[in-house]
Amino acid sequence: RSAFYLGFYDRFLRKVHDVRRSGAACIDLAWLASGCFEGFWEFALKPWDVAAGALLVSEAGGRITHFDGKGYSIFRSLETLATNGRIHDEALGVIRKQLKIKV
Repeated sequence: RSAFYLGFYDRFLRKVHDVRRSGAACIDLAWLASGCFEGFWEFALKPWDVAAGALLVSEAGGRITHFDGKGYSIFRSLETLATNGRIHDEALGVIRKQLKIKV
């Protein structure tokens, strides 16, 4: 299981300067909405983990989807990708490559 998650870190670290995690999705999404972070991804979040943060990201002009790129639902939050909007397509590409998802 750790190799699976480390694969994501490895792919992103090849594209970005740093990867940081606070350990709480709501904080990470709030920081993303405020401009401190450019992107966020996570697996298996509960609606209460992302509801407020997803709203903040959307209202700040960011973008939040599932890993398939489709619109986000907090009730189907098995996969969460949120970005400032400018890097969303590239972040989706990294995730799809790691998961071997064909578009």
